Amino acid sequence: MKVVIDTNVLVSGMISSTSYPARIVDMVRTSRIQPVVDDRILEEYADVMRRDYLQRYFSIGEAENIIDFLRYGSVHIVAEICVAGLPDSGDVPFLETALTADVPLVTGNMKHFPPAKCHNCIVLTPREYIETFVLE
Repeated sequence: MKVVIDTNVLVSGMISSTSYPARIVDMVRTSRIQPVVDDRILEEYADVMRRDYLQRYFSIGEAENIIDFLRYGSVHIVAEICVAGLPDSGDVPFLETALTADVPLVTGNMKHFPPAKCHNCIVLTPREYIETFVLE
């Protein structure tokens, strides 16, 4: 299944190996789910994953491995839908990509994606995504 993964889910999944975000990262690594990205999302992933303060949770080598995996193992698109009015403008690429690809968006920051601004995009927490779309 294809899905757009917010950066906070990726980081949380790298930090905690027993969380719902960690299950999502594991499913990405094993190709059970396929992330959908655009260049803006890849740039944000790389920027955030390389931050010094995160190195206490995972090494720069682990960060580079997941960045490379996402760069080469994701579906790359050019978002053709434009949105505005989200509480955090940094979230715009994620919603635009999800809408263009017609796939769910998984985020740990539901308040950043108010339903009235999401144009019928399915926006789910990591737990909701696992419980709705992942068959054990």
